[in-house]
Amino acid sequence: MTDTQTIIVDEVFPHKPALIWDALTSGTLMARWMMPPSGFEAVVGNRFTFKTTPAGAWDGIIHCQILELVPLTRFVYSWKGGDDGNTGYGSKLDTVVTWSLMPGEGGTRVRLAHSGFVLPKNETAFENMGNGWKKILPRLATALSETDGAE
Repeated sequence: MTDTQTIIVDEVFPHKPALIWDALTSGTLMARWMMPPSGFEAVVGNRFTFKTTPAGAWDGIIHCQILELVPLTRFVYSWKGGDDGNTGYGSKLDTVVTWSLMPGEGGTRVRLAHSGFVLPKNETAFENMGNGWKKILPRLATALSETDGAE
């Protein structure tokens, strides 16, 4: 029996939506807080990649495609990688990352939903990425603060 799970991380940043939006949709800025993307352009349909640690038959390339862009509100892209021959780390993964920005008390509420983890097959990725996203959002906050955009 399989179960599909979603990682959700929700935080309020003391920054205006435009500053956060720029950090989410600029390849140069994204590289400062997440991973350097290759071929990134904030255009629906654009395909880009990230490179991480390879495992078994998987080359470590994460294939993404921008699915939706609603300026200052919503940014959605596919996140695919892994290999059918792998179990655990590097198993086949076909997921979607959704960033939502909403006005919040004291700034902008940023909600990350990384959906489509099929358990038990993607259990390792679900656990690793669940922990990883919880570390990435504070890095996003640090990158935003370094741009001197705190309000």
